[in-house]
Amino acid sequence: MTSAPKRVSDFSAWYNALVVRAGLAENASVRGCMVIKPYGYAIWESLQTIFDRAFKETGHVNGYFPLLIPKSYLSKEAGHVAGFAKECAVVTHYRLKMAEDGQGVVVDPAAKLEEELIVRPTSEAVIWSTYKNWIQSYRDLPILLNQWCNVVRWEMRTRLFLRTTEFLWQEGHTAHATQEEAEKEVLQMLHLYERIVRDYIAIPLIKGIKTESERFAGAETTYTIEALMQDGKALQAGTAHYLGQRFAKAFEVTFTNQAGIRDYVWGTSWGITTRLMGALIMIHSDDDGLVLPPKIAPIQVVMVPIYKTEHERTAVIAQLAALQKQLNSQGVRVKLDDRDTRKPGYKFAEYEEKGVPIRVALGPLDLQNHTVELARRDTKEKCTIPMGDLSQQVADWLEMIQAHIYERALSLQQQRTLLVDDYATFKKLMATKGGFLLAHWDGTTETEAKIKAETKATIRCIPLDGDRTPGYCIYSGKPSKRRVVFAQAY
Repeated sequence: MTSAPKRVSDFSAWYNALVVRAGLAENASVRGCMVIKPYGYAIWESLQTIFDRAFKETGHVNGYFPLLIPKSYLSKEAGHVAGFAKECAVVTHYRLKMAEDGQGVVVDPAAKLEEELIVRPTSEAVIWSTYKNWIQSYRDLPILLNQWCNVVRWEMRTRLFLRTTEFLWQEGHTAHATQEEAEKEVLQMLHLYERIVRDYIAIPLIKGIKTESERFAGAETTYTIEALMQDGKALQAGTAHYLGQRFAKAFEVTFTNQAGIRDYVWGTSWGITTRLMGALIMIHSDDDGLVLPPKIAPIQVVMVPIYKTEHERTAVIAQLAALQKQLNSQGVRVKLDDRDTRKPGYKFAEYEEKGVPIRVALGPLDLQNHTVELARRDTKEKCTIPMGDLSQQVADWLEMIQAHIYERALSLQQQRTLLVDDYATFKKLMATKGGFLLAHWDGTTETEAKIKAETKATIRCIPLDGDRTPGYCIYSGKPSKRRVVFAQAY
């Protein structure tokens, strides 16, 4: 049997194989699309629940808007349509008919739409066309709305979770009476994203502002959270966009302010996607499979019974069921795998591959001794403890595993975040090690484009925090206000 690809020798193949091996997703029959399998979807549901709760705690509510957008809507904001035109899927007809030879079906030419429809690549256009009907006065503001949905962007090169033609996401769309309120909102959501990704998914991030060439199509300012994968490449984990009055002007969304003057509404949008699943896999996992942070793991503890006779099986499973109930009462997500169609060794390997944080094993000898065996997924540490200590040991380990996984990822990020002051070193590091390279840039799109063409590195962000010491651009030698973050990216 062919061995699984290794991270060090072929990171891309390792990632692709792991997504399938761990039962997260697989390629669909439609090119570029994916089927998210139950275990993968359970992780996404966990993330969705955490984010959704945080959104509602900050006053946001959920709504839903159509999948199909009139083509004319998308065209109203010039920068928006220019940014998404090449990725749009277009609906031109509304029915099929039998072919004249009776073989198969063809598009009915008589069913051509009067106006073509776009399958949403994002929802600013349809939402702002709706806000026009909802907003008349400052009393109607703010609107703090979020939508959980799917979008379609016709990608040429796809990879499960990281870049697919159809993907799942949330998109927040807010409308405000003042510029200050909109700017406060977009920063609030950026910091919310960073906190959740750090505290729950155990991923360290750099927060910053995108350059003009990298910002969202139609935004005045795009804020981003950037993560570093084990192979030294960056991944954009989430974005928040200050839209100013651009979409309000494009769709004529005006209101009467408190001074009695008509004005355009101020807007924001922000989103995270199933790309976070890819980040989770690429940052934490190893050659044996997934490594899941306990806070988002669908199964935090798996229990595996060990036995030879039916009598032993009954006794061991009964004891594990009692321990499961005890842990469940403390809010721990526990699975008791009592299948008799698989050997314990198979189950050990299966749950290791699925990244379950803690494994509990119990056999006849443990019953006699009133002990259980525990194993950690992150460090492979094992221990045998008194049965009565299980609850406390599990609670301690879950906390320790969450912290350890984050610290390990943070250490990697710190080791591969380097200050670079000359272009020769920059090119060498980018070609061999990758990572976050902090370098001076002269602020021009021309220099940014030349560096990208020569090294495949992009400016991931202008960091909100960090050193603001001026210097000289590594490429042009011109003055630079501060360092920016370069990396090759997914």
